[in-house]
Amino acid sequence: MSQINSFLIQVLNEDIGSGDLFYNLIDDKKAKAKILCKESGILSGIEYALVLCEMKEIEIQLNYQDGDIISKGDIILTLEGNFKDLLQIERTLLNTLQHSSGIATQTNRFVKKLSNSDIKLLDTRKTRPLLRTLEKYSVRNGGGYNHRMGLYDTLMLKDTHLAGIKDIKSFLETARKNIPWTSKIEVECENVAQCKEMLSLDVDIIMCDNMSTSDIKEVLEYRNKNSIKTLIECSGNMDEKRLDQLKDIKIDAISVGSITHQATWLDFSMKML
Repeated sequence: MSQINSFLIQVLNEDIGSGDLFYNLIDDKKAKAKILCKESGILSGIEYALVLCEMKEIEIQLNYQDGDIISKGDIILTLEGNFKDLLQIERTLLNTLQHSSGIATQTNRFVKKLSNSDIKLLDTRKTRPLLRTLEKYSVRNGGGYNHRMGLYDTLMLKDTHLAGIKDIKSFLETARKNIPWTSKIEVECENVAQCKEMLSLDVDIIMCDNMSTSDIKEVLEYRNKNSIKTLIECSGNMDEKRLDQLKDIKIDAISVGSITHQATWLDFSMKML
């Protein structure tokens, strides 16, 4: 069973509980419905909609795909199946599409700020509990890139980690021998001196956290002369205004938590045909 199937089963069970009180009050009959867009944005959640409809044997006709620009009044998709099943999946389908499209739309606004640069817009682990796969998929549909998915795919040392490490050089040597060869090591730095120290230790990624533009430029200059393979990521209170200030600097990536945790749902509704 795929992660999407498992997720949708849990969501349906949350809504249906011990039984849908409407389900047995009428006989089975065929019906059609449409999903209507009520505001403009970027569509996301179609992959989940397809799996949900397959689970309930509902025919689905797509008018748009993940990542498409949609406008108020657009009919996103049409459905045909058992009338009771259409009603039973309505809220699960709408909640998923609305939440996912809201993140994709928010992400796309930030991506456009970097459209004339080579800087990648990254998400973070600031996702809602048990919704990380959905939310990071939504970021990709908005044109962004995923940072690490969890604690298992990159060794990232933040200030809280560094507080417990006495000898960072020795620690990094041990880490290189023990983590998978394909895994990267990233260190969060708060000032230029700390960045220079980590660059001298040949880490894969330096995160400049809440650093000024002038300090970031100094770090870049040092990186270019001493450790050109090390990637530079900037993070910390990254709003659209801050992206405007950084878009012309040759950093590699900017990570933004608000594209997930501050996104507003896009408005959709289901109407019977």
